[in-house]
Amino acid sequence: MNELDKMSQDTDDLNLESAAVAADVTIDASSTIENAGCDNVCAETSSPAADLSAAADAAGQADVAACAEETSPSLDIAATADKASADGEEAGGACALESSPALDLSEAADTLSEDKEETVNYHAMSKQEMIEALARIIASGDLEAHKEVAAIKQAYYTRINRDATDQMAAFVEQGNPVEDFSVKPEETEPEMKRLLAEFRERRAAYLEEKEEERRRNLEEKNRIIGELRAIADDIDNINLHFTHFQQLQQDFKNVGEVPAGADNDVWKNYQGAVEQFYDRLKMNKELRDLDFKKNLVVKQELVVKAKVLTTLPDPIEAFRKLQELHDRWREAGPVAKEVREEIWNEFKEASTEINRRHQDYFTAKKAEEADNEARKTAVCEKAEAVDIASLKTFAEWDAKTQEIIAMQKEFKEIGFAPRKSNGVLFSRFRKVCDDFFAAKAEFFRKTKDEFRENLAKKETLCEKAEALVAKAEEKGTLEQLQELQKEWRTVGVVRRKQGDEVWKRFCAAVDAFHAARKKYFGAQRSQENDNLKAKQAIVAQLKAIPDDAERREVIGKIRDLQGEWQKIGHVPFKHKDSVNAEYRAELDRLFGAFDVRESRQRMKRFEGEVRRMEGDGSRIGRERDRLVRAIEARQAEIKTIENNLGFFKFSSGSSMVREYEKKIDKIKEDIAQIQEKIDLLDAQEKTEA
Repeated sequence: MNELDKMSQDTDDLNLESAAVAADVTIDASSTIENAGCDNVCAETSSPAADLSAAADAAGQADVAACAEETSPSLDIAATADKASADGEEAGGACALESSPALDLSEAADTLSEDKEETVNYHAMSKQEMIEALARIIASGDLEAHKEVAAIKQAYYTRINRDATDQMAAFVEQGNPVEDFSVKPEETEPEMKRLLAEFRERRAAYLEEKEEERRRNLEEKNRIIGELRAIADDIDNINLHFTHFQQLQQDFKNVGEVPAGADNDVWKNYQGAVEQFYDRLKMNKELRDLDFKKNLVVKQELVVKAKVLTTLPDPIEAFRKLQELHDRWREAGPVAKEVREEIWNEFKEASTEINRRHQDYFTAKKAEEADNEARKTAVCEKAEAVDIASLKTFAEWDAKTQEIIAMQKEFKEIGFAPRKSNGVLFSRFRKVCDDFFAAKAEFFRKTKDEFRENLAKKETLCEKAEALVAKAEEKGTLEQLQELQKEWRTVGVVRRKQGDEVWKRFCAAVDAFHAARKKYFGAQRSQENDNLKAKQAIVAQLKAIPDDAERREVIGKIRDLQGEWQKIGHVPFKHKDSVNAEYRAELDRLFGAFDVRESRQRMKRFEGEVRRMEGDGSRIGRERDRLVRAIEARQAEIKTIENNLGFFKFSSGSSMVREYEKKIDKIKEDIAQIQEKIDLLDAQEKTEA
């Protein structure tokens, strides 16, 4: 059993009716569908037609049986008459005992008047306001306001249950298990229970007092009826008791209500005693007939009015006015015996027709309410079929909101359903609407949070992009900007107005970056083209130097051109390799030519040295050993370079590899020259041998 069930069991039941009260108390659940967009469903109250249906059933089943006749005031001046001629008429001369349908129908009229009173919408009040309303009722001493007290109690505990349900939903939404949930005690509940107990005790005492008063009234009416019968039995002095008889009649009318079950019997006994008195009263025949005629005129007028009511368009209004006619019929005195049954039948027929129309109205009303129940059920099912989980965008939520509002309008326009299901359907539909708008509010809250987070992320990206504008010419900034653009596409959406603003800001930063970069590199390309022309001019000057130029004559110029080349900046990338290749080719040509001539000159000088060594074998041997060691050193150097190339992974064709290859080639050329010198020494040594 969960906490809500325990709380419901702990609630004291308010017994608003004692055992003597037969009517059931029905509390109309009246509440209003409320939320950020849920003000379109009106608060519903129970249909007055439903309150009248019980009365209509009773009126339709119990037909008007007999005339409720009372004595006429005109008999106060009547004289005694024809006792002897009436000896054979005692049984037939009395007015036929009739029970008034007004007694049965008055309860329905009371019910109608009660249900037509406007009810207060306690569901719209806060819990403290409900307690204050209950306190005001108790302070006023209005112990008949039991329906209002019951309505306050129902609204109060409905509010507590709803708060507990909201607490449990919030508890579970935080990831807690539902079995760990416990309802927080309501601070105002002890005061509510105290006031309810106080009202229950005071009303119980009040009802007991009323019941005791009804019992006393019953005893008093029975006493009056006994006294009336005693007067009627005193035939010899019956005329002397006429004034006292009238006083007893007035006293009987002044006595209040009696217990519901005894009302009809008391009335029949009273009617019997009154009619017995009139039948035994010696009165003047002419005065008696005159009084009968006057009563007949009154009752004929009532018959005419009853027949007019049969044509009244509103059956409820006709039924209500019929009760007034029945009250007046009861107040009217008896009529002559020969027309008594005829006049009553006319009145009875009109009453039966009005009651039939009243019953037919409620039969049709029940059919209409049954149809309304089916229509409201269909609206509830339609609202419950809305798949909230599938709504992912504002447009989808707005579209479904319009559908829910249309359903609310449709539900509001449908009339009342039967009492037993009207409140249930209203609560069912309200729950669906509350759940929908609560889910919508949660979606909008989460979406707004996401919008704020996304906006903050995009503003950060804007700041980073703006910071790159100042260093657009730096290496790697373009890649950084491209990464920012990729990250921008991964960030979610923001509100349309803010999204447009932040997007324009980001685009402006990107455009400014590219503009700055274009400006910088545009100037740089112009400079690179100038550098290319300068380097091409140096290459042209190198080409102009002939191969056979003397080294000492042109080496200074070559060094100057090399210095100028080093000072010149970058050239366009696509021309870099070609112009550098031309430059190196020209240098290699010139220095190669220089090396060849110098090598030849060195060989000539070495040949002269070898001729001077003629006859000095030891000197030739030492020179040869030196040259051999030089070759070995060169070969070791080649091996070292090759080992280094094996340790480092250079891509083929890289500048570093080319430098090492040139160095190896140069060493090999040196080895070849040294070997050539060794060969000269060996040839000289053989000649001497």
